[in-house]
Amino acid sequence: MDRIIAIGGSAGAIGAVRALCDTLPKDIPAAVCIVIHVGARGGNLIADVFGERCPIPVETAVDGRKLEHGRAYVAAADHHLIVADDTIRLGRGPRENLARPAIDPLMRSAGVSCGSRAIGVVLTGMLNDGSAGLADLKRCGGVTVVQNPIEATARDMPLAALAASDIDYQTPIGELGALLKMLTTAPPGPSPPPPDDIRLEVEIALGRPTGTEEMNRLGNPVALSCPDCGGVLSQMKNAPPLRFRCQVGHGYTGEVLAVKQEGSVDEAMRVALRIVEERATLTKKMAEEARRDGLRHSAISFERTAARSQEHVETLRDALRKVGGKRTTSVA
Repeated sequence: MDRIIAIGGSAGAIGAVRALCDTLPKDIPAAVCIVIHVGARGGNLIADVFGERCPIPVETAVDGRKLEHGRAYVAAADHHLIVADDTIRLGRGPRENLARPAIDPLMRSAGVSCGSRAIGVVLTGMLNDGSAGLADLKRCGGVTVVQNPIEATARDMPLAALAASDIDYQTPIGELGALLKMLTTAPPGPSPPPPDDIRLEVEIALGRPTGTEEMNRLGNPVALSCPDCGGVLSQMKNAPPLRFRCQVGHGYTGEVLAVKQEGSVDEAMRVALRIVEERATLTKKMAEEARRDGLRHSAISFERTAARSQEHVETLRDALRKVGGKRTTSVA
């Protein structure tokens, strides 16, 4: 297996990959690995969707299978797609950027295994999974490509990749097939030794536990907690983009972490709203019962508590409306 093309995308990427299939040469001298964000319970049907139009065979990646050029391999649901020399590995390591499969592990592993023979492509998608991995692939000597953000369904991923490293090519999807043919037939450049930090992050994606000493080589602990497991986060030393990992191995860019925290705040506020609403309802009923029993002072006390609780209810509802408005604006 001479060359490898690692492709990643999220929102809008199924359409982008299908469009790429229309222009991909049937004699492409490379293995093509594809990661599209899918849910943990999603079926492995994406390969069939791509195979309908792709001039090369497309299959769902199987652990241990040898990579062959002229074939495409799509990440299986709930597994990171890892390239280990000329072999597919499916990793059950922690989620990265809230996803498994995630794009970053594929890009890193392609860079570690293939060096300058690796080509990384980031397509349309929300947030910025893929930006760190593509930068790491370039550190290993690989060639980096992004879909032109102007035509992307979701521009976040291409723009984030452009901001994270010096991207080699920025191209419309309709011209990507010809570019990949040119890149795979050109002689590869020199391949520097893969950095140790990239190797370690590939092993994390495969599911290997990491010790404190190893994590300290990757980053420095900060006063932030992992939203998935509650562990202490470490800020990764290699940046941009700004990234964090916990001891378990959950990984986040700063942008993804902020989105996750916002969701946690929203959930906590809704739980608080429910509790305060129930308190307001309960104290109103207690006030009514006290009135019926002739307990005037108790009734007044319960009514005051109910009124304060209702004020808190309105405050929480207003805050939730504002949070929801900000989220809607940011997505638009």
